[in-house]
Amino acid sequence: MRIVLTIFAVKLLTLPYLKLVGSVLLVWIGIQLLSADEGEENVSSSDNLAAAIKTILLADLVMSLDNVLGVAAAAKGSMPLLIIGLAVSIPLVIFGASLLLKVMERFPIIITIGGGLLGWVAGEMAVTDPAVSGWLEANAPYMHHMYVGPILCTALVLITGKVLSNRHHDKSA
Repeated sequence: MRIVLTIFAVKLLTLPYLKLVGSVLLVWIGIQLLSADEGEENVSSSDNLAAAIKTILLADLVMSLDNVLGVAAAAKGSMPLLIIGLAVSIPLVIFGASLLLKVMERFPIIITIGGGLLGWVAGEMAVTDPAVSGWLEANAPYMHHMYVGPILCTALVLITGKVLSNRHHDKSA
């Protein structure tokens, strides 16, 4: 199912403004990743089975969308890269979640690197959107050729995530 969804997403990424929307979503996800509170105080429980199922389905949808956008954007329209990305990411998501959690607990820098990578991919998506790429190429070619867009989005994710994380820690202290 995810392969079909990802191939569909690659085709959709050729539409104007869709990469811009996707890049904003990836920046938001990266910031949320870096600013998330440690612990379980933000997790709410429900006595209602329907609400619990709805929460699980929504979480799966958001994680799938994140995976699809990330792999499709990183593949840059290349089907071999798309297939390799899916072949690597899906087993990691399905089977490696607990292992990745243990590694991230031991080496928290991995979370920061992941957030920065989401910012980088978001910046690449933004500057290659069909709605703005022609204008950028004519008026500000350095935005893509000198990686200014990806660097700016990476900095935005890392700095904003760090500031929000510090605010969360200050409130809880």
